[in-house]
Amino acid sequence: MQALILAGGQGTRLRPLTVNTPKPILPIANRPFLLYQIERLCEAGITDIILSLNYKPEKISQILDDGSKFGVKIRYLIEPSPMGTAGAYRFASEFLKETTIVLNGDILTDLELSKVVEEHRKREALATIVLTRVENPSAYGLVETENDGKIKRFLEKPSAEILAQIKCDTINAGTYVLEPEVLDLIPKGENYSFEYGLFPELLRRREAFFAHIPNESYWLDIGTPQRYLQAHHDLLAGKVKDFKDKTDFETIDFFENVEIDQKSLIAGDCVINSGAKIINSVLGRGVCIKEDTIIENSVILPHTIVEKSASIFNAIIGNNCNIGSYSIIGAGTVLGDGVFLSN
Repeated sequence: MQALILAGGQGTRLRPLTVNTPKPILPIANRPFLLYQIERLCEAGITDIILSLNYKPEKISQILDDGSKFGVKIRYLIEPSPMGTAGAYRFASEFLKETTIVLNGDILTDLELSKVVEEHRKREALATIVLTRVENPSAYGLVETENDGKIKRFLEKPSAEILAQIKCDTINAGTYVLEPEVLDLIPKGENYSFEYGLFPELLRRREAFFAHIPNESYWLDIGTPQRYLQAHHDLLAGKVKDFKDKTDFETIDFFENVEIDQKSLIAGDCVINSGAKIINSVLGRGVCIKEDTIIENSVILPHTIVEKSASIFNAIIGNNCNIGSYSIIGAGTVLGDGVFLSN
């Protein structure tokens, strides 16, 4: 089997964090985000991976290289212009000769891909779409299924009245298993969508188009600052299976009277001065926290300096920032790279 990760977006909803860093390698709990998806693929025995890129592709390839250090083979395709989800899949057709798992490049999940593939093969499906259940389905486009798992229809943000009638709470989770024959249904060289192009065509043709609905799995689109921060909180809270990263205190320099709770995750080469408190937060490599500073429910990206007696709550601070003494940064604040706040 093969995998295609659709990672060509510019991450505009995540700005200013993505001005310098493409979303696929924006760190989540101090690791480039794509590594979480690559690990999921490896667990399912899939090591032949194609990355479809468009925005700052060289920065992604510099980090992942050929994939060998992560136990996979990575090939890169650069879209000449944004081609849409299905268009990018069609653009990769010369490399896709087998059943392919297609992943949206902004989904954090602990989904067991091997179970998706097993069900896809058992049903002899041409295409399988993974669905996830949500608490407030009115905010999403829903996917309704038949009793046997076949896709019945797609509903764009249905009204409360329609929801009461169909009792549907499943949405597109951004993971697909596709047979090579699907490529013939996608126009070549066009911006084309899975959701609005290919999937309605599969329904029209009455193809073997099924849903996989996991009994239980974590799922989050990290595409906004709010959800990017939520992803960190969920990882630290143990909501994502198999996440076991811990702070290696031998790699950081901390002084007396420092308070660091057990949930927080701190990368190497950090310096934490006396009186500082780090609560339910993630600090990237080389962050320096000065005296009597409080960092709570926040993410501080690498090589940022937080001066003495500053307070940061429920915020995201970019790379190489300098937060002045006595600064107070409150909930919802997102600072891009290189921001300097004077005291």
